Amino acid sequence: MNHCLELAQQAAGQTAPNPLVGSVVVQAGQVVGEGFHPGAGQPHAEVFALRQAGDQAKGATLYVNLEPCNHTGRTPPCTEAIIQAGIRRVVAGMVDPDPRVAGGGLERLRQVGTEVMVGVEEAACQRLNEAFVCRILRQRPLGLLKYAMTLDGKIATATGHSQWVTGPEARAAVHQLRAVCDAVVVGGNTVRCDNPHLTSHGHSAHNPRRVVMSRHLDLPTQAHLWDTEMAPTTVFTSAAADGERRQALTQSGVDVVVVDPLTPKLVMQHLYEQGCAQVLWECGGTLAAQAIRDGVIDKVWAFVAPKLVGGQDAPTPLGDLGITEMSAALPLRDLIWRSLGPDLLLEGYLIP
Repeated sequence: MNHCLELAQQAAGQTAPNPLVGSVVVQAGQVVGEGFHPGAGQPHAEVFALRQAGDQAKGATLYVNLEPCNHTGRTPPCTEAIIQAGIRRVVAGMVDPDPRVAGGGLERLRQVGTEVMVGVEEAACQRLNEAFVCRILRQRPLGLLKYAMTLDGKIATATGHSQWVTGPEARAAVHQLRAVCDAVVVGGNTVRCDNPHLTSHGHSAHNPRRVVMSRHLDLPTQAHLWDTEMAPTTVFTSAAADGERRQALTQSGVDVVVVDPLTPKLVMQHLYEQGCAQVLWECGGTLAAQAIRDGVIDKVWAFVAPKLVGGQDAPTPLGDLGITEMSAALPLRDLIWRSLGPDLLLEGYLIP
């Protein structure tokens, strides 16, 4: 099952709205076939594994981190391929939460006498596909908030200068994170102050869709994000936005979408409808606080650099959340601390 997870991870960031799935066929203690799902519309992991196994699949055990599908979508049901191949035993990491499956695939296999086991390395399987599960259960993408701050909680100096809060190891981790996300969101101020690329910077062939939220389109005429050859860019704006600026962005290849009112919740709904499963928020404190208030942030990546900046006017990671007592502070759970060069990274899940 761990090998299934390793195989599935090879397509990270490329399968949305589908899950990450790897599969292994074992005959007499030897791996005779393996595969992973490379992307929506392409064969599922089980099909690749069975093709590789060929006749050796008969009487073998098939391992897969997610319950095999039992419905016809863009591809035929995997359960029928498993049955036709003569697989004797299926070991699944977790039940598929998709209502079209939801245990039906395992039940179909049991009906024809296939031995079924489910729940192997389930926690790891759930974590791998947490974005897919969020799409299914919450009808929106998984939201990740990432920020980098100094030891005294500043994301920039009082002048707005922020390059660089953290070191190269931490920045590389962010590039790798972008590579497994479907979109990355910033506000207009980030575009004006930082002129970011928001790509994976060569850590992967996959770059996320770059998303900008700007009510009035008071954005620079020249910016790295307007170069859409390396990655697409979408700007969400309001009906009050400048028409000429909107037209100029459209002519440069940027998708401009009017959302009224312009809120993180409605932007996430639009990205969900476009098939996104995991969305990274790399915005400033005001927009980050709004995204938390809208309930679209599930996970936090907080980088802490051993530096002091000081200054009452230096910006912090979060704007006003309306919290007046420490007892109302929003807690994080399932915390993981990591060292990245001189910096620390805290990962945790936000409890609504």
